[in-house]
Amino acid sequence: MKARAEPAPAVPGNPPSAADLDLFVGKTLNALRRQQRLTIADVAAKAKISRGMLSKIENGQTTSLDTLLRLTTALGVSLGALFQRFQLPDGGAQHVRKGEGLEVVRRGTRRAHTYHLLASGRGPKRHFEPFLVTLTDKSEIFPRFEHPGTEFIHLLEGRIRYKHGKESYLLAPGDSLTFRGDVPHGPETLIKLPIRMLSIIIYHDEPGEL
Repeated sequence: MKARAEPAPAVPGNPPSAADLDLFVGKTLNALRRQQRLTIADVAAKAKISRGMLSKIENGQTTSLDTLLRLTTALGVSLGALFQRFQLPDGGAQHVRKGEGLEVVRRGTRRAHTYHLLASGRGPKRHFEPFLVTLTDKSEIFPRFEHPGTEFIHLLEGRIRYKHGKESYLLAPGDSLTFRGDVPHGPETLIKLPIRMLSIIIYHDEPGEL
């Protein structure tokens, strides 16, 4: 079957084509999958579709609303998350109003703990990811997170003991912590709730194709 040709660059004032939307949705799905360090096989199994179908969707070759709904459910995001950055001008500033950051479900956490993504790239390559993190339940036991790059956290509200490797750090409002993301890390003890902190992950080199 002949592969779909790349769409021509959009002309200012002209509406985007269906091919433009297919490619954008495919790139967004690819970025969301990589953010969670999931393989094509992982997501395809969760969404109950074939790996070949997911690969075609990520490459902008095919889409269907039902399949997109299953994929966003498998990735823990809303269907609207696939389209919220569509038609942003290349190189333009991203203005995210209070409460409008994309909510991301991180592995092992419940919905009572929110991670709002405050900016996102248009393609699959990530440079950095800024999150506003809100923790509201002392009873939760957190997993240890690991990811590429360097992470910077700055505590805005509450008190927390944060674990990185073998070390434990007590953080109060105004305190910051910078560390390697590939060393196991995460909240150890939630001392004073609610806890709000900025978490910024800076990626140095992208991992290979998953």
